[in-house]
Amino acid sequence: MNHSCFLSTVKVLSVFVITLINFTTMFAGNPVVIPIETAHNTLLLQTDTHNHLLMTYFGAKFTDANEYKLVSTQNNQHDENGGIFNHAYTPAGTWNLLEPALSISHADGNLSTELLYVSHKTEQTDENVKTVSILLADPVYKTEVTLYFKTYFKEDVVEQWSVIRNNEKGTSNMHKYASSNLNFIAKDYYLTHFHGSWGREMKPEQTRLTHGIKTIDSKLGTRANLFEHPVFILSFDKPATENDGKVLLGTLAWSGNFKMDFEVDAYHNLRLISGINPFQSEYPLAAGTEFKTPSFIYTFSDKGTGEASRQLHRWARNYRIMDGNGSRLTLLNNWEATYFDFDQEKLVKLFADGKKLGVDLFLLDDGWFANKYPRNDDHAGLGDWTPNASKLPDGIGYLVKEAGNAGIKFGIWVEPEMVNPKSELYEKHPDWVIRQTDRPEHYFRNQLVLDLSNPQVQDYVFDILDNLLGKNPEIAFIKWDCNSVIFNAQSAYLQKTKQKQSQLYVDYVHGLYKVLDRVRAAYPVVPMMLCSGGGGRVDYEALKYFTEYWPSDNTDPLERVFIQWNYSYFYPAIATCNHITDWSKVDLKYRTDVAMMGKMGYDIVVSNLSENDLKFSQQALKTYDSFKDLVWHGDLYRLSSPDENPYASVMFVNDSKTKAVVFNYVVTNRFNITFSPTPILLTGLDATKKYRIQEINLYPGTTTTLNTSTIFSGDFLIKNGYNPGMNLQRTSVVLEITAQ
Repeated sequence: MNHSCFLSTVKVLSVFVITLINFTTMFAGNPVVIPIETAHNTLLLQTDTHNHLLMTYFGAKFTDANEYKLVSTQNNQHDENGGIFNHAYTPAGTWNLLEPALSISHADGNLSTELLYVSHKTEQTDENVKTVSILLADPVYKTEVTLYFKTYFKEDVVEQWSVIRNNEKGTSNMHKYASSNLNFIAKDYYLTHFHGSWGREMKPEQTRLTHGIKTIDSKLGTRANLFEHPVFILSFDKPATENDGKVLLGTLAWSGNFKMDFEVDAYHNLRLISGINPFQSEYPLAAGTEFKTPSFIYTFSDKGTGEASRQLHRWARNYRIMDGNGSRLTLLNNWEATYFDFDQEKLVKLFADGKKLGVDLFLLDDGWFANKYPRNDDHAGLGDWTPNASKLPDGIGYLVKEAGNAGIKFGIWVEPEMVNPKSELYEKHPDWVIRQTDRPEHYFRNQLVLDLSNPQVQDYVFDILDNLLGKNPEIAFIKWDCNSVIFNAQSAYLQKTKQKQSQLYVDYVHGLYKVLDRVRAAYPVVPMMLCSGGGGRVDYEALKYFTEYWPSDNTDPLERVFIQWNYSYFYPAIATCNHITDWSKVDLKYRTDVAMMGKMGYDIVVSNLSENDLKFSQQALKTYDSFKDLVWHGDLYRLSSPDENPYASVMFVNDSKTKAVVFNYVVTNRFNITFSPTPILLTGLDATKKYRIQEINLYPGTTTTLNTSTIFSGDFLIKNGYNPGMNLQRTSVVLEITAQ
């Protein structure tokens, strides 16, 4: 080392030591203890002797809050050679030896960051919601991180994010910038995550976490949840069941690439780091600017996954899903009735079918637009949002008017983020498309993705919705689709503006949210369905803008029992779109009963229904109207898992426990299976009440085999249960339970 370099190094080290002394001297007294509390749970943070902020406890709330300060005295996991194992937000490059939450290269190229506690404050929004913010700072570099913990007291939900600020004179670059960094202590850890692909969404897989890192992530850019969903169930000590065990349900509110690292360390502690996937996403932070990470949302229960689900559902309805405590429209979609083959005369006849069936709304799906390259299949026209003159010579306004004349509302499908190479938009604006000009184009469903990092493209996408809704204010529903992932990620806009290509994945999602903010500012109450080839984009940031989501293109009811079951851990029924279609040979009653466990709709040819099928469907809609509010706003109890039994059973109960509806389904056709050989325990009822049970939604000409005259005590139904009498002739049984 030469003399000048040595002196420079000594100077930097001196500054670091002096500043570190100043920081630790300021807080050399008692440690700072910060409890993050909900009605039943506590996350406990505390500073150590060096002023690092550590997470020291997570679990059920203490009876005596004064004992929080004693938690750290009982922990003997101290190892001066091991670095910091339970940092509340672990930085890279100093004395951390584990997976970091934050990795930065500073303006001078230095890769190290240290974060020490500076201050914290609490802001109370109302009696239920408050936010604790904790400021951490680097004693050498002017990097600040503020950790936010927003608590929803009654719902036992925590929403956590971080804000990273660069106060240096030059630009720093963030290599990893997590939303959260949680630490847990338990005997063992069991992770359930959900994988799949198109038509096979939300397949659960449980594994015991061992030493090392288990990662759940997505690198797809858009439609990010196609292979792996940003949700998980984490059980402590033993695998949790529906009604027993310590369990955390977690999810990242982000509509793009995500990453969740589960690291079991040398002490058998578990560290959970979640946030935007750093894959090809190095992000510059200019001097004086800050970056807000997406929210990581979680709830904890020591009474199993059922209670945790109900907590998350209540939070979602009250605080996140658009109009979560409101109502929803039943609809008839033309997709499986016509696909691309329709004209306005055929559609007008379908309006009458919808009215005859009894739904609220008709939804016009794909194929209504483009002229130079007509949208007659999925190879052309996407991006050219002018009504097709051959199919719809009188335009969308005519359809809206005719639907109204038929006594039904009108909705429409769009896929505004995508483009077919065979389109006028592609010809005019190839620079608006995400693609690498020197490489062959790769298509997903014959299309490419528009570059929403570009403000001009954001304007274009907003204008699609603005033109439709502005010219046709009677449009009552929008289905927003997103069918492509990002191949050959390259932005002409970022290149032109001399920004980093590594910003694309992040800036795309930010651009999408900017468009949706504008749509909702202009059209705040229009219901919108979030669709992405099924459940490819379902998260709690997107659901701020949408009233509902489409779980899967797979509408086979046998498959849907499993798909809807697994979504139900995280998302309430009011947001879950379930359509009755002709995908399956299962009878119409079974298909209808499965669809009733959420926001029901139809995708059938009404004119093809038999007399009895039509009569049943008309009556089923009236039956659904009688209890849909209970399904949408009640508490969900999963009674019997289809993964563990040849049948599934799900119950919805109102707050006063005076009304419940139970859905029961046979999920196998194997010979000589005895279905529900024992009664199904009806947890969720009130043990002190008396109940009458009736079978509802019967097919015309059939009668129930159940004795409906008996009055049961809630205590009996909870402890002994009730047998719905399923068999291969009674594969779907819906029960209505009413307090007497």
